Amino acid sequence: MSTQINPKSDSTALTVPGGWFASLPQAMRDALLENAQIRTLAAGQRLFARGDAPDGIYCVLTGVVRVTGITDDGREAILAMLESAQWFGEIALFDHEARTHDAWAESDAKLLRVTQPTLERMLAQRPDYWRHFGRLLTQKLRAVFVAMEDIFLLPPTTRLARRLLSMAQGYGAWTDRTSRVVSISQVQLGLMLSLSRQTVNLALKELEQAGSIRRNRGSIEILDLRKLEAAGPLLAPLSQRRQTGH
Repeated sequence: MSTQINPKSDSTALTVPGGWFASLPQAMRDALLENAQIRTLAAGQRLFARGDAPDGIYCVLTGVVRVTGITDDGREAILAMLESAQWFGEIALFDHEARTHDAWAESDAKLLRVTQPTLERMLAQRPDYWRHFGRLLTQKLRAVFVAMEDIFLLPPTTRLARRLLSMAQGYGAWTDRTSRVVSISQVQLGLMLSLSRQTVNLALKELEQAGSIRRNRGSIEILDLRKLEAAGPLLAPLSQRRQTGH
């Protein structure tokens, strides 16, 4: 269900410090909200499917949205679990092609939606706004490159720790906020990291014994951010690795 909103109401989640929306010029923020809609989803409801026509961009206000790909034989790969106030759906804004993945409500969710025609009118009037949407797109591209490198280079526990850190920090969308509870199950972590459930369980036990996390049903609680960072350190830049012989 979609409803029109007042630009000054129901947008508290968009003011996350350091978030993409918070970094926009005030005029652009107002323009996005003027014709925005609120979309509510029940847990398990699909927002859009791979192959669907582009219908705008979204921001999670409450709840969790799972972005995923599913093969013809039913195998699933989870790309991201999105929470407030993360924006998504901008790829189709640039190329006008079909949706690349499915988006599902992992829990009851409330989303902000700005439609494709609204965005196209705005960008026709203010082409300088394209660079701000470009920043949103490159945030995702950076996250994809890091995830690919992790899969090829890191052992399971380190890879898991880094992904939990990334999720806790909103996949780089937040700079001044860290979630203490990451809403994801062990099965979903395995699908996200290409690891078996047994391997995920062993890695989580290792992190829990180190005092960095606590496992809960359907979520992971971060107890000590520094210990988790120590378990999943960032890889050195390529130039630095060449200099040190790594």
